[in-house]
Amino acid sequence: MTTESLSRAARTRRPTITPAELGLGEDPAEAAPGDPAATHVRAKLDREIRALLEREEGTRSGTDPEDLHQMRVALRRMRSVLKLSGALVGPGAEAVRAELGWLGHSLGEVRDYDVLIEHLREVIAGFEVRDQAAGRRLVSKFVTERGVARRRLNRALSSERYTTMLENVSELTRSEPVEESTVEQERDLVAGLRKPHRKLAKAVGALPADPPDDDLHALRIHGKKLRYAAELAQTSVKKKQAARLKELISATKKFQTVLGDHQDAVVAAERMRAVLEAVDGHVGFVAGRIAERELQRKAEARAAWRDRWAAVDAAARAVIPR
Repeated sequence: MTTESLSRAARTRRPTITPAELGLGEDPAEAAPGDPAATHVRAKLDREIRALLEREEGTRSGTDPEDLHQMRVALRRMRSVLKLSGALVGPGAEAVRAELGWLGHSLGEVRDYDVLIEHLREVIAGFEVRDQAAGRRLVSKFVTERGVARRRLNRALSSERYTTMLENVSELTRSEPVEESTVEQERDLVAGLRKPHRKLAKAVGALPADPPDDDLHALRIHGKKLRYAAELAQTSVKKKQAARLKELISATKKFQTVLGDHQDAVVAAERMRAVLEAVDGHVGFVAGRIAERELQRKAEARAAWRDRWAAVDAAARAVIPR
């Protein structure tokens, strides 16, 4: 299918594009431990764009929030790989990364509502029966807002810009190798972990004893970049080193989880504050109860994140060459 026909299909709310229509092979690309780093980067992009396409139909329908979540994860992995190692697959990598960021914004907006709504429903289910009706009215407000955000997302997924973005990612999976002399420092994917680990360590070291919420959110993003880089490097090494990378990936996931809980609590508490003046008294009472719970969840995450960081740091130092 040509670019022109794909774009025409996009305007008519086409079904999801298949890997074959993007020029991808019948099976996902593979890379062996001894292959050049660029081969691993291209194979990673190939796997992740297939994962993104696989989840697109479910993301459009909104039946299962997990589809959108996994589509967003695939997109963020591609962005991270291109940020760290995009030079290995050519000068067009940065422009593609920027376009992935455009789509990521729309996916993230809906995902934030999915997380908030699911969490509020769980919290409200534990309240007394007399408060649950007010709680459901509160949730319905966010369900309505999510519907607006989802319509914006589906317009993005039906746009020519989205189709072009997919084509550009697929082209990077087939790109010609870059001259090694121009990327000498990036050939070793394990050594490439040094940069995201250093950035994370520097960010941790710069924090005060009681960090601002935004700084902890930024820390989580640094941790995610290290994790994705480790996932990429894991395909390029042999069994023993892969086991060490697995430990790093596991530690980083736990680090992300505690900081993710913190950020979710921050967002939920702020949302509750924002609705207090716009709802009836009973809904406001329920919102206040939820806000109090979120502040407690935030405090628990703040008490735990430094221990999670220590585990990440130890696992990284065990695998990154000195």
